[in-house]
Amino acid sequence: MLAYLSGRPGAVEDYPFGDDVAVFKVGGRVFALCALTGQPGSISLKCDPTLAGALRDRYPAVRPGYHLNKRHWNTIDLDGSVPGDELADLVDHSWELVVARLPRRNRDALRANG
Repeated sequence: MLAYLSGRPGAVEDYPFGDDVAVFKVGGRVFALCALTGQPGSISLKCDPTLAGALRDRYPAVRPGYHLNKRHWNTIDLDGSVPGDELADLVDHSWELVVARLPRRNRDALRANG
């Protein structure tokens, strides 16, 4: 998961909360938080509110964002119950939501590299 997150265009990995949480940003804005402790691990991703609710209904491993805006963020337990390809799509969705709010010049440059 960490390699996939780092591979998003413009992604920067940071540890502002200590060594237990990897924070991934694009254009200076957070698109993912990945807990590095606990079993299973978890990841928090930005999400369209309608999709966020549907995912919570579909998967017990998906719940409102931990210490985040519950409407716009989901925390997903990495227990294998959410298929890997769907998890990758959710990472991309989160990245895209953040990139969409960046200035046009930054957006265009990131999307050209994606």
